Amino acid sequence: MPTATPARDPETRGVRMVFVLLALTVMGGLIDAVSYLGLGHVFTANMTGNVVILGFAAAGAPGFSVPHSATSLAAFLLGAAVGGRVAARFGGGSRRRWVRVTLAAEAVLLAVSAVVAFARPDGTATTYILIALTAFAMGLRNANVRKLGVPDLTATTVLTTTLTGLVSESRLGDATNPRSPRRAAAVLALIVGAVLGAWLVLHIDLGIPLLIAAAVPGVLAVVASGRE
Repeated sequence: MPTATPARDPETRGVRMVFVLLALTVMGGLIDAVSYLGLGHVFTANMTGNVVILGFAAAGAPGFSVPHSATSLAAFLLGAAVGGRVAARFGGGSRRRWVRVTLAAEAVLLAVSAVVAFARPDGTATTYILIALTAFAMGLRNANVRKLGVPDLTATTVLTTTLTGLVSESRLGDATNPRSPRRAAAVLALIVGAVLGAWLVLHIDLGIPLLIAAAVPGVLAVVASGRE
């Protein structure tokens, strides 16, 4: 008798989480290029850099703004708090659904920021709105990426821990993990995003990179799977 073909697990359908997180890392570099070069020397994805910049601004260093950096930090932390709530709400169920909800929320926030950038490209209010929206989106994302716990890809906006592990566990270090393609790919992804974002800001405008940053998680929300 012919045997029935087992149904494929819905969680395994779509693009694997590793590729999703690497794509988001590219967008992390792009967002920081937009914020630093286009919004007054502030980071909205990399909070390590932003906290340092806040210190520079507080000391009176020229070219930096306490209100800009403080707004970014506050919005990021609020996004992280909401992200924690989202992880608590969806983390115990379908991983695929959890990821898609988070990606869709990020896409909406960044799409709104792109609309604002196109509609009102100049002005103090625009700057603060874009800082707040992009920082909130990155806080939301990072909280959920952290909870997902994909090995070597637990952050999509910073590389200090990644670089430390990449070198300290290589053959130059203790050789416990001499081959780490995920870590190397994450470094490359952030650089690619930063280069792309910087070029678009310097030669086009803020709206286009923000539109790209919204489109990528939007597409990933449709095609992402729950597998690593």
